[in-house]
Amino acid sequence: MALMPVAEAYAAVLKDAAPLPEETVALNDAHHRTLSRDIAALRTQPPDAMSAMDGYAVRASDAVLGARLKVIGEVAAGRPFTSSLGAKETARIFTGGVVPDGADAIVIQEDTTRDGDFVVINEASTLGKNIRAAGIDFKQGDVLLPRGTLLADRALGLAAGMNHPHLPVHRRPRVAILATGDELVAPGGTLAPGQIIFSNVFALTALARSEGADVIDLGIARDTLDSTTDGIRRAQGSGADVLVTTGGASVGDHDLVQAALKAEGTDMAFWKIALRPGKPMMHGRLDAMRVLGLPGNPVSSYICAYLFLVPLIRALSGRTHIDHVFEQARLGRDLPANDQRQDYLRARLETGAEGLPVATSVGMQDSSLVANLAAANALIIRPPFAPAAPAGSTCTILRLPN
Repeated sequence: MALMPVAEAYAAVLKDAAPLPEETVALNDAHHRTLSRDIAALRTQPPDAMSAMDGYAVRASDAVLGARLKVIGEVAAGRPFTSSLGAKETARIFTGGVVPDGADAIVIQEDTTRDGDFVVINEASTLGKNIRAAGIDFKQGDVLLPRGTLLADRALGLAAGMNHPHLPVHRRPRVAILATGDELVAPGGTLAPGQIIFSNVFALTALARSEGADVIDLGIARDTLDSTTDGIRRAQGSGADVLVTTGGASVGDHDLVQAALKAEGTDMAFWKIALRPGKPMMHGRLDAMRVLGLPGNPVSSYICAYLFLVPLIRALSGRTHIDHVFEQARLGRDLPANDQRQDYLRARLETGAEGLPVATSVGMQDSSLVANLAAANALIIRPPFAPAAPAGSTCTILRLPN
């Protein structure tokens, strides 16, 4: 099978990736969920004209320099004044208090002098000064949170202010992760000769959760067809929307993932893409479950997941914006000409003198080096057959998650 271009593989992974069904959750449980419907305000905010400062509610025409006004009451937040202001009258008012009938301005307390039941105006006021008009924030019926909004902290505060105790959201995608390999040992375990600590699942789990997915850890499948098949079946039984395998995707005698997937009836869309790192990646569908078969090398596994799994989670979550955002930068060092695979070089970004960041590739680009991956905060993207590029020339980058 020829190497599939990255753009075609991306389109294949996202093909028919429709948002998952709707469910209603409490506001406190809605963080980092995606709205499934437009949300309109159930109330007007503020519902009445309110004072923006502590001071005195006045008629602007009365509040001239040196005026002496009679104080006839007090207005606190949540306790409206029941009377109206007449000529040469005022009411003590606090921030958030409803502006009394007859008043059309607020004189802040620093601009007054209290004298018993009277207050002296030390700075003239103007119509509407220090008053928050009714509906200045939003009005009942205003759609402020459209469908597809990712509910971050400020959006939740807005939803609460709109008087929504519950919100309609798309169900979280369920991502099952299956590691494969006799050589893998969990962190903290004792290594036999030839074994290594596996790290992929921890990075992939954190990445998927950061995008709003629920993660199902299927553990480690050994290098047998039975063990790999058991993991695939457990993924199906868990109700996973996406199965991510890591390892076993290449062509060795012990790389059994593709054989197990095909034996279970997986319709493979592709295997091997023109990507570095990550050439052996595969993708297919097993009934309703999408499958991403990632390489076992930790850098390859993570970069493939970031490039393909993250947008897939966003699409299934119902997000409006699912694609990664690419930027321009300047190279911090010379780069050689590229071959037929699209290259994603791990890099560090620094502030540039001309507005563009400077991207410098980090040391060795071997796909097993997790220290260099952890040190990087961006990827330099080199198209197939890109010519040699000198330091200072422009390049395309993709920032990595913080």
